[in-house]
Amino acid sequence: MKRIAVLLFVLAATGSGLLQAQFGGRRQSFQIPDNTPPRTELITSRWHFGTNGAIGHTGWSHNYPDAEINLNDFLGRTTRIDVADESFRLLELGSPEIFEYPFAYVSEPGEMEMTEAEVENLREYVRRGGFVLIDDFDTWHMDNLREEMSRVFPDKIFERLEPGHPILDVIFTVADLGRMGQYVAGDEPVYYAMTNDLGEIAIVALHNNDLANFWEWYGSPQYPLEPSTDAFRLGANMVVYAFTH
Repeated sequence: MKRIAVLLFVLAATGSGLLQAQFGGRRQSFQIPDNTPPRTELITSRWHFGTNGAIGHTGWSHNYPDAEINLNDFLGRTTRIDVADESFRLLELGSPEIFEYPFAYVSEPGEMEMTEAEVENLREYVRRGGFVLIDDFDTWHMDNLREEMSRVFPDKIFERLEPGHPILDVIFTVADLGRMGQYVAGDEPVYYAMTNDLGEIAIVALHNNDLANFWEWYGSPQYPLEPSTDAFRLGANMVVYAFTH
């Protein structure tokens, strides 16, 4: 039934107007719908950013909107956060609208090639206290992410998050941070963080992991219950951390 609901949502968005994706000056032949969320306490955002075409200019949209819908459903059932399944937006990184949503999700940063306006917006977003979860990348993609983040924060670096760090255990305990590794590409999952000027974690990057795959496909045989549960718990920890720090 949820798959049918998602299809109806996409069809409705197609009829009511679409957010047209533009990549590096080239207009794509397909369009991705934005969403009009309900008035809930939590509304997450996913960013569309400038891309280098390494994986077809589409990595930023992977697992959308199923991943958002299923994560919000988990949050609604397991926390006291006022959130609905449809509490999400799809936004241009260069838009001033990003400042209205303190939690942002970024997919496939190996394809990231931000415009100068996007660089400025990301720097300001973090300065204002926003939180960014970067997911769905492995191997060489980390090098590209570091290069792009150096444009935003020349004086900051990613630091490894070790098991037991508070952000990994805010409300749910994730017993084995590496348990998701055998179901995603790359080597062992590694968790990185970058802080803002106040020393608070503002960006978390999940190298060799793909939470959104688990969020979208947790009912499929290739994503067993235990690693899928870890992915949902870890995502919830990030959301709650973003809203309490």
